Amino acid sequence: MNARLLPYVLIAPVTLFLCLFFLYPFVLVAKQAFSTGAGFSMDNFRDVVTYWKFPISLKNTMLLALAVVPVQVALALLMATMVTRMQKGRDLVLYVWTIPLGISDLAAGIIWLAIFEQSGFLNTMMNGLGVVDKPVNLLSYQNPGIVFLAIALAEIWRATAIMLVILVAGIGLIPKEYYEAAEVFGASPWKRFIRITLPMLRPSLQTALVLRVILAFEIFAVVAALGGTLFPVLMGETYAYQFDLLNSGAAAAMALIILAISIGFTLIILRILRVPKGASI
Repeated sequence: MNARLLPYVLIAPVTLFLCLFFLYPFVLVAKQAFSTGAGFSMDNFRDVVTYWKFPISLKNTMLLALAVVPVQVALALLMATMVTRMQKGRDLVLYVWTIPLGISDLAAGIIWLAIFEQSGFLNTMMNGLGVVDKPVNLLSYQNPGIVFLAIALAEIWRATAIMLVILVAGIGLIPKEYYEAAEVFGASPWKRFIRITLPMLRPSLQTALVLRVILAFEIFAVVAALGGTLFPVLMGETYAYQFDLLNSGAAAAMALIILAISIGFTLIILRILRVPKGASI
């Protein structure tokens, strides 16, 4: 085969897959969002944005992402550093920490629901310790802070492993000679982390952050399990438009709004953590 054609032949299956299962559905969704039966129109976007639940769901989604993602970055960095320094049991610890990756969003929400519900572990423990006289309905409209905390904890537990795997792989690519040279010059572990690990981990950190932020704006199942209608988020409203209100145009408009927000934050992350051209780690 001609060497010039080989790269195009190799990427042809992936290109075909993306066209069939991403570009074509995206075009259909965009067409549905911008049309109301009378040609091109912005009515779907206008209806979605002016609906009273939109600012609440947008605020909740933003607050959740702001609360969850920084904690996950810090935890993933700490866990990745600990794993890479371990001499024995590294694989076992890494396997245990990445178990949540094999659990679906809804299953994770149900697991944490078993902790926070009225007959759950937390109420049983508080009742046994004498903190409360009878089980308390923690996940109710009277306790919005606890609902938010439960969702945040469930999401941190479920999705930190995604960033952990990426960062562990990135740290493994950093040449050991840099750390050895820093030790010779008397650099402390914190100095080595700040001066070597973080700068050289930037490409991996960029990838992990982009992936996690995009997924943070798509959170749905965990919120549905723990908060239901008490904590509206953008993806939840998209589901409601499509299956409860049977308004496909509004659902498509919401999907495009979420996509636009995700792209905007992705560009911000790429700008802040811009990787020099030619970086290989």
